[in-house]
Amino acid sequence: MYYVKKKMEIAGCHKLSLPYESKCTNLHGHNWIVTVYCKARELNEVGMVIDFKHIKNKIHDYLDHGNFNELLPFNPTAENIAKWVCDQIPECYKVDVEESSNNMVTYVKDEEE
Repeated sequence: MYYVKKKMEIAGCHKLSLPYESKCTNLHGHNWIVTVYCKARELNEVGMVIDFKHIKNKIHDYLDHGNFNELLPFNPTAENIAKWVCDQIPECYKVDVEESSNNMVTYVKDEEE
């Protein structure tokens, strides 16, 4: 099995829809750290699991300096963002999303999905 990992810093803002009072319901920004983990049993025709550039183009270039509420079709929690990132890259099996240095989530694709 081959494994690759791509780490990106993405500047973006969001506000959360919550059923309780929270400062997070106001528009605010983060410098998100998103780490994408990919794997493959076989390398592709050029000898890669996936080109790092393709991960960057699909995730970083789409989200960077954007309003996640406008770019994503769901409540942009770190958990929802992690799953969305994983769903964008077929080779991806795991994503870490760090919203701030003390707030991190991990999404791992269920092998049965």
